[in-house]
Formats: sequence, structure tokens, C-alpha cells
Amino acid sequence: MGEQSHSSLQSVHRRVLIIDDDIEVNRSLEMVLQTLGYSTTTAHSGDQALLLLEAQTFDLVMCDLKLPGISGLDVLASHSLKVPIILMTAFSNQEIASQAAACGAFDYIRKPIFPDDLLFTLRKFEEVSELTRENQALKASLTERFSFNSIISKSPQFTSVFEVIKRLSPYNTTVLITGESGTGKELIARAIHEHSPRRGKPFIAINCGAIPETLMESELFGHKKGAFTDASRDKKGLFEEASGGTLFLDEVGDLPLHLQVKLLRALQEQTIRRVGDENDIAIDVRVISATLRNLEEEMAQGRFRDDLLYRLNVISIHLPPLRERPEDISVLTKHFLKKHSKRLGIAEKKLPAEVIKLLVEYPWPGNARELENCLERALVLSDGDTVELSALPPHIVTSEEGAPAIISQAYSTSLSIKESTAKLEVDLITKALALTKGNKTQAAKILEISHRTLLYKLKEYGLAYSD
Repeated sequence: MGEQSHSSLQSVHRRVLIIDDDIEVNRSLEMVLQTLGYSTTTAHSGDQALLLLEAQTFDLVMCDLKLPGISGLDVLASHSLKVPIILMTAFSNQEIASQAAACGAFDYIRKPIFPDDLLFTLRKFEEVSELTRENQALKASLTERFSFNSIISKSPQFTSVFEVIKRLSPYNTTVLITGESGTGKELIARAIHEHSPRRGKPFIAINCGAIPETLMESELFGHKKGAFTDASRDKKGLFEEASGGTLFLDEVGDLPLHLQVKLLRALQEQTIRRVGDENDIAIDVRVISATLRNLEEEMAQGRFRDDLLYRLNVISIHLPPLRERPEDISVLTKHFLKKHSKRLGIAEKKLPAEVIKLLVEYPWPGNARELENCLERALVLSDGDTVELSALPPHIVTSEEGAPAIISQAYSTSLSIKESTAKLEVDLITKALALTKGNKTQAAKILEISHRTLLYKLKEYGLAYSD
């Protein structure tokens, strides 16, 4: 076989496992394949081959059909790795071809193996491999352009967030994620975990504002049997459950001060103590926390410990609200429509220009979560193959330039983000309480905040309501 005949093969660094009980066949194939630029390993039985397949990585397997012990078809059927296999056989009937195809063989080649036949089969393998690589590269390019671990964005702000995630993920340092509700703080925490050496271990998330204060200590640190009335058995806390992995503390600003002390101790000493226990337990947990509050202001008001803030905020990531990155509305809209169309079994619907205009102009105080809920509703309520304007929530459709009246009013009197946000929160809380006839628990659910957060905001804004 001349150099000219195989110069087009792109075989650099490809590893081939040759499986044949005939030493001469193995040696002959090794010589040819190495001449073509492949790296080779040989096995003389199916059992030996399976051990090699489990222990090493190969790009291609050439396997004799008849082997001592298990056959080539058995090797093909047994190994669970996605490696193309070319079966070698002295037979050439349709049954063998069908069996090989059914078991997932890439191809089969007849013995004795002539150089031209081998070259033809290898060229076909390289062409298919190249197409597969190109397809994977294209998918990766599109995914990288707009997505990162299920986080959909093409805004420069989130692109810089992705870069920070890549840089900090390998290190076992604490991270504080800030941003409004619905901006994707838990998604960012999961992305950090998935890009870290801890990705094979648990990722456990807890909303610190959603669990009653009396139960929070037991949830985080566990308890011993008999520690309190309902403690009928020993219970592991989430720090222990997340051993080796990541614990995500959402709304960490809602932690009461006495638990802030225990959290600080756990972070500094890497030990925890169950409620009712006298012994410390060593932990190996990375802590990522998140908050929509300004913790520096909370610290100034004496509601958050300064030493804990400094310990949590070794690296901070701020997630901008959706209204500050309108370019993301289009890609998020396409993503949510596709996601919920598939989940609900509804054909994908088109978006008329008037609907797109409203979606882009609306300021989305609930951020991506609100946009997703809006689009899910629109899919269900729309007839035909387009999203109807009437299927959008009324406050989006009826408000001027796509914004609800309460938001427009908040912005009309001041350009201060802090002041406008406060006005907006007061309006939303007032409306939620009116809707629920003063029931704070129900109002908190509508507002998508914890009951404790609602009580705090009622006090902060001087709003008096009784259940």
C-alpha cells in the first residue's frame, strides 16, 4: 500500500484496539495501522478486550467475530462504551451483517483482509468521525453562544458571569450571588458546582426564608434523638447530606442572628454540631449563598453579622435584572416556548410582531421567572399556531408601552432605582394583601417571597396589616 493511497486519512493520535486470537493477524494489522498513523493495542480474547475497554479509551475497535470464550458479537453487545467497532470475519452472509448492525457495529470486513479493503473501511470511519466532530462542534458553538449549564443569555453582562464561573469553579472558596428574584441565582450556583471537582457529589439547595426559624437549625445541622419533643431519631443536617459536594443557601439574609453564628463557625472550622449533641462532626462542604437583599445595609442595621458577610463574600457575582439586558428576552422567549411546548405536548407557536413588542418593552420585575410563567400561560390559552395577544397577562397587555401602571407611576416621579424599587414593592405588597384580604401567608406566596421577608418589608415600609 503506497503512501499516496492513504495520505488523506486524518488518523493522528487515534487509538485502535485490535482483538484477534491469531497473533499473526494482530501483528499484521498493527504494522499497517501504525504505518497509517494510528496507535494500536492488541488483545487475544474477548475477556481481555473487555478489561482493556473498561480501563482505557479507544477511538476504534477491530474485533474478530470468532474468539476463544466470548465471541466478537458478545464483545459488541457487552461493552457499554460508545466506541465504533469493526467486526472481522471469514464469513460474509446477510445474517452476520444483520447481527452486527443490530448490535451496533460500525462496519464489518472480510478475512483475509486486503490493504485496499482495510483502507476503504478506515476512510469511511474517518469521514463519519469527522462529520460527527463537526456536528458536535457546531452544537457546542451554538450552545456556548447563548447557553451555559441551562443559563440562556447572549448579553455581555452574563458572558462575563460565565467567565467568572469558569475561573472560580475549581477552587473551594465561598461565593455570594446577588440579584433580584427570578434572575437565576440557583442556576448560577449549580453551574459552579457542575464545573467544579465536586460535580459528582451532592448539590443541595435550601431557601433560608422558607423554613420556620424553629426548624432551620435542625435542617442545617441535624439533631440527636431526644434533643426536642419531636426528635424521635438521629437526623443528619444538610451540611452532612452535602458531604463532599455543595450546599446552596438561598436568601441567606433571612437567617436569624443565632444561626448566623453557627454558620460562621461551620465555615471557619469545617465542623458542625447537631442539636442536642456534645460532639463536633467534620464536614467537607463548599458553601454558595445568595440573596436579593443588600447585606451591607442589613449589616449596618444590625441584622446581619459583618464577620459572616466577609466570610461568605470571598467572591461575589451580581446578576443583572432582565430589564437591563433586553437582548436576552428574545433568546429566553424562544427557549421557554420550546421547553413548554414539548412539556405540554403543544405544537410550537409563532410570536406576532405586536406580542414581541410588548415582551421587549415590559420591564419584567419578576425577571426570567415571570417571563417563563407568562409564556407558559400564553401557550395554554392561545388557539391556533400563534401566541395571541389576549393570552398574555392583562397587566402586560393593557399597560402603556407594555408596563403595568404601578411601575410606570414609580418611574415617572424618580429616576432613583432604590426609590422606584421601594415604591414598586409597596404597591405590589398592598395589592397582594388586598387580594388575599390581609392574609400574609397567601400574600407571600403570590409575591414569591418568604413569610418572614414579607413581615420584614411590612415593618420596613410602615405597612400595618393584621391577619
